[in-house]
Amino acid sequence: MSQPSWFTEAHQASGSSIGFRTERLLHSEKTPFQTIEIHQTTDWGKLMVIDGCVMLTSRDNFLYHEMMTHPALFTHPRAKRVIIIGGGDCGTLREVLRHEEVEHAVQVEIDERVTRLAEEHFPELCESNNDPRAELKFIDGIKYMAECEPESVDLIIVDSTDPVGPAEGLFNAAFYASCHKALRQGGILVQQSESPLAHLELIKAMRAAMRTAGFHATRTLPFPQPCYPTGWWSCTMARKGADLAGFRERGAATKNFPTRYYNADIHRAALAQPEFMREELGE
Repeated sequence: MSQPSWFTEAHQASGSSIGFRTERLLHSEKTPFQTIEIHQTTDWGKLMVIDGCVMLTSRDNFLYHEMMTHPALFTHPRAKRVIIIGGGDCGTLREVLRHEEVEHAVQVEIDERVTRLAEEHFPELCESNNDPRAELKFIDGIKYMAECEPESVDLIIVDSTDPVGPAEGLFNAAFYASCHKALRQGGILVQQSESPLAHLELIKAMRAAMRTAGFHATRTLPFPQPCYPTGWWSCTMARKGADLAGFRERGAATKNFPTRYYNADIHRAALAQPEFMREELGE
């Protein structure tokens, strides 16, 4: 075994960096869309890096995947049809399909290599890929949503990378308008919305664009994420024709599947905004 070294991601916007002690580089390739690396770390399991940015580790990905899915699914009364834009590591798909009411979940990932490498190196995240309710498409998510049948979807989850490169077009009013058209009344859009500490202006712009696209209500839920810049992340929900003030607390409290972070108390707490977010976002 080679001597441990460090993978470090510098984050210019927050003047900080995060690093992981690694044992070896397991895989590296340049796809038509991006550069993907898989590292073996000493303490955080495997690490996926895309274009120099940390995507996930074996140790803490459950925080992100659970918060990107369960708050929205327990807010919607009964989400039968779900679309995931991005989400190539398949962890979000796995969490979505824990919900028995989901009848069909389409994952639309532009880069098939992300999924194939996840199947090899993060098989625990891909255990629902062969679920008969799952459908994996490797196409452009922006185009897919633009062509989606109106009022045919209950929940759209945008599990994307940062708003640069292939993901840049997922953070604007035109894309949100496509999502709004595809959602049924009461349907929910949820998108990863970066760090409240480092990207508050982006969050404000996202929420404004969602409202411009016709969404009735928006809500940003912060949660811890050690492997991402500042260690604190968020998802933002938007709803068509209904509010986001409550959720199915009894359903969340009596869920019939395991989670490591999410529960009814965590959901309730995430709806309570820190003072600086309340002031800036008007909640």
